[in-house]
Amino acid sequence: MVAAGAAVPFVSRAAGDGGAEGSRTDAGNTPATDEALTAAPAAGRVVSPTPYRRRRSDHRPNILLVLTDDQPKETDWALPQTLDWLGGHGVSFGRAHANTPLCAPSRASIMSGRYAHNHGVLDTRHPYHLDQRTTVQRQLHMAGYRTGLFGKYLNLWHTGDNPPHFDDWLLQEPVAYYNGHYNDNGTVRNIPGYNTTVIKDRALAFMEASRVDERPWFAYVATRSAHELNIPERRYAHARVPDWEGRPSVFERDTSDKADKPPFLRRAHHSFAQGKALRERQLRTLLSVDDAMRDIREKLRSLGQLENTLVLFTSDHGLCWGDHGWLRKSVPYRPSLEVPFQLSWPAGGFGSGSVDDRLTGLVDIAPTFLAAAGITPDTPHDGHSLLDRHNDRTHLLAEWWWNRQDKQPIHTWASYIGKSEQYTEYYRTRLDKRGRPRGSGKVLFREYYDLAEDPYQLGNRLHGASKEQERKLGVPELARQLAAARRAGS
Repeated sequence: MVAAGAAVPFVSRAAGDGGAEGSRTDAGNTPATDEALTAAPAAGRVVSPTPYRRRRSDHRPNILLVLTDDQPKETDWALPQTLDWLGGHGVSFGRAHANTPLCAPSRASIMSGRYAHNHGVLDTRHPYHLDQRTTVQRQLHMAGYRTGLFGKYLNLWHTGDNPPHFDDWLLQEPVAYYNGHYNDNGTVRNIPGYNTTVIKDRALAFMEASRVDERPWFAYVATRSAHELNIPERRYAHARVPDWEGRPSVFERDTSDKADKPPFLRRAHHSFAQGKALRERQLRTLLSVDDAMRDIREKLRSLGQLENTLVLFTSDHGLCWGDHGWLRKSVPYRPSLEVPFQLSWPAGGFGSGSVDDRLTGLVDIAPTFLAAAGITPDTPHDGHSLLDRHNDRTHLLAEWWWNRQDKQPIHTWASYIGKSEQYTEYYRTRLDKRGRPRGSGKVLFREYYDLAEDPYQLGNRLHGASKEQERKLGVPELARQLAAARRAGS
């Protein structure tokens, strides 16, 4: 057993052994340079290296990331098999957050371990802003991991472009629930069937290949569930979902109740009934994800790899179910930012069914994977490895930019989230056609919530507050720290 947080022995390999970047080839024997892969994905299917017998001294774990889409917390009902596995035989992180509640920026943060203002993908229209040299898949691939991508990659990625630093892939773009359009190892084609099942089956085949290719592997499995428009698998189309009575934030929808909220939110009037219906639709799509997790667990067990596979299950961000009158993501409130987050790695000391209340962000995923593989990051990270239980933080940055997808202003904002407080500023800034920020950056509105006393964020303590009251709340210092976090690494 490997001690929690300990470095796992790393066995270096020559390119001919399939353990370096040179193992990704154009014709089976010509190395593709890292620069070429970054500039333009290789055309056609990449030929895998000769099956490699892992040395006995190579104890590095397999790494599996299962990433859902728009899945908030409070969705446990749909995932009993997943929670039995990862919750009962792993660690549940109760304070996990998306660092940007928008699909592409969040996924770029997962891959790079960096905040959006550092990796540059600020909206859903510019996936090529991500420097592929900074990704976790690149470092794992260079260190000898066999890498696979199955499902959603980055919004508006050209379907015909192969994703860099993956040996095997089934990339879907645009993402659909049924009969999707895929890049299948360099061949663009339609594949019949339900998204979750199609990508699960390909991920299982990727794992099965480890019977002959014993390199450790990394699989990135990203399902459409539970993104709108929600289309459940046909057998779950009419599944009976437990009733829901809402939460206090769902009933804060009248303008008079929201006088302490930013102007754009005061105009939001989505109802409890709409939020309840959205919840039902999401839960029905997640039932298929739970089935996929059951099948993945059984595959790992049959391969004898269940103990030494690091499995992480999470979502790219949450979603509001009518909270504060809002029926989307993109806002700095807990339903939009907080995500389910479970990690299991019994051989690494993470298999006991415990709860970890550390403040966690999706930027922590890449550093965690590299630490498990015994790899020193070669690019800066804003996150840190969760395997070291001494790694803790007092505050976490979340940020979002008003982009051209939103015709009505949802002000650009940045939020400094603590263990029992949250401070947010909204700015006069908007992304231009190139996905770059433009504007004065003037602070337009501010919020402060005591999360211990007001977990549903109903009372903005800065509404009508005097300078002295702000000082007692510690707002000047929080504003200074927020500004520093927004500048860090940029």
